[in-house]
Amino acid sequence: MVKLLPTPEQAFALAGTLRACNEACILISEAAYAGKVFDRNGVHHLTYRRVREECGLGAQATVRCVKKTVDAYKTLHAQAKAGRLGNDGSKRRTKALGKPIAFRADAAQPFDDRMLKWRHDTHTVSIWTIDGRFKDIAFTGESGQLKEIAEHRRGESDLVFRDGMWFLYAGVEVAESALNAQPSGWLGVDLGIVNIATTSDGAVMAGRGLNRHRRRQQNLRAKLQAKGTKSAKRLLKKRARKEARHAIDVNHCIAKQIVAEAQRTGRGIALEDLRGIRERARFRKPQRATLHSWAFHQTGQFIAYQAQRVGVPVVHVNPAYTSQECAECHHVDKRNRPSQAVFACRSCGVVAHADHNSSRVIGQRGERMWTAGRESRVPAPRKECSDAGGNATASRALPARSAL
Repeated sequence: MVKLLPTPEQAFALAGTLRACNEACILISEAAYAGKVFDRNGVHHLTYRRVREECGLGAQATVRCVKKTVDAYKTLHAQAKAGRLGNDGSKRRTKALGKPIAFRADAAQPFDDRMLKWRHDTHTVSIWTIDGRFKDIAFTGESGQLKEIAEHRRGESDLVFRDGMWFLYAGVEVAESALNAQPSGWLGVDLGIVNIATTSDGAVMAGRGLNRHRRRQQNLRAKLQAKGTKSAKRLLKKRARKEARHAIDVNHCIAKQIVAEAQRTGRGIALEDLRGIRERARFRKPQRATLHSWAFHQTGQFIAYQAQRVGVPVVHVNPAYTSQECAECHHVDKRNRPSQAVFACRSCGVVAHADHNSSRVIGQRGERMWTAGRESRVPAPRKECSDAGGNATASRALPARSAL
């Protein structure tokens, strides 16, 4: 992500370009929905000339708008097929599928290499707009990201207008390291709300600071919403997504620390598979906001993609009873957790930090799961059999069995 620094004239042209492109996308969406045509070639032949005539876009911009609209319908239909919009006949599903997809006037617009040229030596871009091509729009960003864009950028870049600022989101393709197929052990990671992450090495990434920040933002939003003045609404808009950006930064730092430790020690990473926990868990009303703001999936994604880049294997294990199982004797009992922070085994008597014990259990399960899926290195045994005369003969080797 890089930030554009346009002049007022350039910003006006960029805003007009976004508005014109999204109006074209709405036209394409309505035509595709009316004709029940959703493949790219069909939508192109159905709407190309009309968009060129009515919206005044160039040929390449029209092609990008067609692709953007087709991709939006593809995503919508994939969500419906996967059941994420509810069952057939549900109100949510009917509302989503019962009308054409709409686009905001300032929705992001993709630009390909014919419409956008990067000039990394001068830190400027040349970009097509409805008012002509601007060749000297400056951009800035973090030095590491700028280097990756210069060396590994691939495909389209999205023009984004957010909070009064202009950005370009560029896709990069970075070569991955070879996967470590023989990890020396497994680093178990327990994700939680009180402690964002706890590793089997004993490292605890406490969530006090993040939870305190969330409560402060929630109280401030409540006060501004109750006030209801223009200045309060303006401040609410200015502070939008501030909590989310802070949480993303915290989770990125935690993920980098965990992956770096696993890479340094040559181990893999074991995480809990927490999909569907919000639907399964039952909490009192005051605790629901805390549960639904828990970014466990985001933290897991950050760990997974950073581990993939450096070749660290990641496995997801069954989370059932990890908080009640003893890492020493594997005794499972609900009474093993006398409090949120303490684990005391009723069988062997070991006392430990509850999250540290859980992370050790997760690491052990990760090792068992990895071993179960690994190809056997044991030579195949040779089966002895007898021929017609009763003499022992060696048959061909039996196929090797899996580790389990």
